[in-house]
Amino acid sequence: MTDKTAGGDVRLAGISKHYGTFTAVHPLDLTIPQGSFFALLGASGCGKTTTLRMIAGLEEPSTGTVHLGDREVTDLPPYKRPVNTVFQSYALFPHLNIFENVAFGLRRRGIKSVRKQVDEMLELVQLGQFSHRKPHQLSGGQQQRVAVARALINHPQVLLLDEPLGALDLKLRRQMQLELKRIQTEVGITFVHVTHDQEEAMTMADTVAVMNGGRVEQLGAPAELYENPGTTFVANFLGTSNLIEASVESTGSDVVVAASGSRLALPASRCSTTPATGGKLLVGVRPEKISLVHADEEHTIGAGRNRLPGRIVHSSFIGVSTQYVIDGPACPGLEVYAQNIERDARLVPGAEVVLHWNPEHTFGLDAAQSPLAGTTAAADAETAGEGA
Repeated sequence: MTDKTAGGDVRLAGISKHYGTFTAVHPLDLTIPQGSFFALLGASGCGKTTTLRMIAGLEEPSTGTVHLGDREVTDLPPYKRPVNTVFQSYALFPHLNIFENVAFGLRRRGIKSVRKQVDEMLELVQLGQFSHRKPHQLSGGQQQRVAVARALINHPQVLLLDEPLGALDLKLRRQMQLELKRIQTEVGITFVHVTHDQEEAMTMADTVAVMNGGRVEQLGAPAELYENPGTTFVANFLGTSNLIEASVESTGSDVVVAASGSRLALPASRCSTTPATGGKLLVGVRPEKISLVHADEEHTIGAGRNRLPGRIVHSSFIGVSTQYVIDGPACPGLEVYAQNIERDARLVPGAEVVLHWNPEHTFGLDAAQSPLAGTTAAADAETAGEGA
C-alpha cells in the first residue's frame, strides 16, 4: 500500500512557547521536508514535546506560525489540522475490537463502507489476523501498531509520534523501530517523532534535530551528527565522546594540537570552530575509534597515528567488546571500546598502555564549552507544561 499524500513541508517560523516566566521553546525556525522521517531528540524538558504539540494544535505558540505546505494552521484547532498523533499510552478503546478501533475515525466522519480501508491498514501493520481481538489480548508492540493504523487510516499529511515506544521493553522496542520505519517508507507521509532515546532516533530518522534548553542544538542526518558533532552537548548526548583540552600549534588543512606533552592531528574540516595558532581546542574522539596496545608494543603502531599514553583503571567485558577506562596526562577517564577479536591478556587494570587512532576520526570543538556544557536541561517548568 502506498499513499503519497501531497501536503508539502512542515514549516515552523519563529514559534516559541512560554509558561509564565519560563521559556520552554525559544523562537524556532524549522522545516521538516515532506515525506521524511524526522526526529526531535533530547532529554526531558528540552522542548521537544512542546514543539510537537504546537504542530498538533494541542499547545498554542506564544509567538510564530505553523505551516503545513502552503497552508498556515497556527489558529486551527487540532481536529481541523491534517495531522494525527500517536501517544505512548496508545489510548485504544478497550471495549472495541481491533477492527473497530482502526475504523473509528472513518465511522466518526460518517463513512459507511470501511472494510476495505480497515483491512488494508491492518495488513500494512501486519495485524490482519487479529482484527477480532480486543486490545488487552495483544502485546504492547501489537497495540502500538493498532494505534499507528488508527492514525494513518485518516490519511493525515503528517503523523506525529510522541515517545511511542517508551512503554516497550528493549527487544520489542528495537523491533518496533524497524517496523515504524518500514511503515513510513511504505505510506510515504511525513513522520515527526519525539524521543529521548538517541539509538531510536538514529535507527529510524532521516534527519534528527537535537534539542537542548528549548533550542535546536544541531540538525542533520544521524551519521553526520554522530561523526561531526557541533557542540559538547551533541557529542555527549549522541553516544560517548572523549574530549581532550589542547593547545593549537599549527593550522592548515590539518590542525596540530598539543595535549599534556602529546601531539595530535585532526582535519580542519572537522572543527566546528575556526582554530587559531596559540588558541585552545577541545579535541574529540569516539571510544570505538581508538585502538589499545600494551606499552611494550608501542613500536607496532603505524606512523601518522594519533597516540596517547595512559594506564588502565577499569575494564568491563560485555561480550562483543571490552570497555576500558584509561587515565593519562591528557585526559583522565578516557573510554575505549575494543572488539573482542584477539584480546591481549596483559590489558588489565594497572597496565601501562598506548591509545592510538586515525587522525581522520578526530573532531574539534570550541574550547569555551565545558565538556559538560548543556547536559542539564531546565526541566521543571516545562515538565509542568509538556511532561517530557
